Amino acid sequence: MGTWDTGHFDNDTAADFSGRIDETPEAGKEAVIRKALEGAIAPTDYLDSDEAVIAVASAALVASQCPGGEPVTTAYGPDKPLPVLATDLRPLAVKALDAVLGEDSELRELWDDAGDKEWAPGIARLREVLVAAAG
Repeated sequence: MGTWDTGHFDNDTAADFSGRIDETPEAGKEAVIRKALEGAIAPTDYLDSDEAVIAVASAALVASQCPGGEPVTTAYGPDKPLPVLATDLRPLAVKALDAVLGEDSELRELWDDAGDKEWAPGIARLREVLVAAAG
């Protein structure tokens, strides 16, 4: 995983995902985000780090449209604006982040092994915004 910082888009996989979002016609962008979130929830044994990274990026995009959510302004996020996303993505994003932070997540293990103290709190803040918006 080519990672340069703890931000939600600060790695090669998330940056590539942003490009995929930009290349997708507007009517299909929500489906790409939904599929990424569902992909993090689906594994029954171990969540691969690439799937987790894409879920985190997707959750950040959903949260950016929530009250209190931060806009995605990084150069590694999508360049094109997103349509208004369905509100049912918010609880799905929470479940995806729970999987990312779970015991069976390769991404969490990688950050834990690196001894980083910023990544997990950043995910927790993102989750708080989504929980509040999900009602």
